[in-house]
Amino acid sequence: MTEIQKQILLLTQEGIPITSSPYHEISRQLAITEEEVVKQITLMREQGIIRRFGASIGHRDIGITANAMCVWNVPDEKVEDVGRLMASIDDVTHCYARPRHPGWPYNVFTMVHSYSRDDCLAIAKEISKATGIDDYKVMFSEKEFKKTGIRL
Repeated sequence: MTEIQKQILLLTQEGIPITSSPYHEISRQLAITEEEVVKQITLMREQGIIRRFGASIGHRDIGITANAMCVWNVPDEKVEDVGRLMASIDDVTHCYARPRHPGWPYNVFTMVHSYSRDDCLAIAKEISKATGIDDYKVMFSEKEFKKTGIRL
């Protein structure tokens, strides 16, 4: 990674402004053109330095305040198929297979977000119906302590 690429990552990792010229301030600070900023970001993606460059919505700011981690007891031989099906559901934002632990039979975890707890419960019920998995729990977030992406 070049020094200019490192600086671009440092200046963008907390987000970029939502304006018609989001790279203007970055280019000014680095004394390069906006086109060069875009070129370097594209190059870093092509080189695998960064996997994606995308937008994330502040869901609480738009009223999505119910967040639920749904944990599922999926037969081991069905984890791959059920996991792929769950991951394909639009309401699911995260889907992971995890090891079982003594006293904790759940091995697939999904995250859903909505405007109310009742909506999240309805989503979980729909996932259950779509997958045929009826051994699950829905756990709601109480407080968010930290939410960030990977930082340089």
